[in-house]
Amino acid sequence: MKKIVTFGLFLLITSAVFAGAYLEYFSARSEYGNVKLEWKTADETNVREFVVERKTLHGNYISLGTITPKGDNSLYSFIDENVFKTTDYLFVYRIKIVDRDSKYTFSKEVTVTHNISDVKRTWGSIKAMFR
Repeated sequence: MKKIVTFGLFLLITSAVFAGAYLEYFSARSEYGNVKLEWKTADETNVREFVVERKTLHGNYISLGTITPKGDNSLYSFIDENVFKTTDYLFVYRIKIVDRDSKYTFSKEVTVTHNISDVKRTWGSIKAMFR
């Protein structure tokens, strides 16, 4: 019985190492017409990249951008400047943590209620037409 418990403990530790990064926190808030995401890592092991993903409540996740890791105990931020392009007001974000072996895990999900003025939404749509 001792061997089974020891073996089980080894598997638990190994699976934690595959996560690549330990996030101390991950938050998102509506700020100045955009959504600002922030997260802090305590430990980064073998991390290749962080991929920021967003979805609406009934939609699928889309990739918004990729952040290069800086190392242990780092603070990261990402500003989603494209939330005005949708008529939704509730967004769900997560971080996909990809290691050098292309294995990945996801952070917890955070939800943001984003209120944006109709003027900014219209102006942003007009600017997007001329890009």
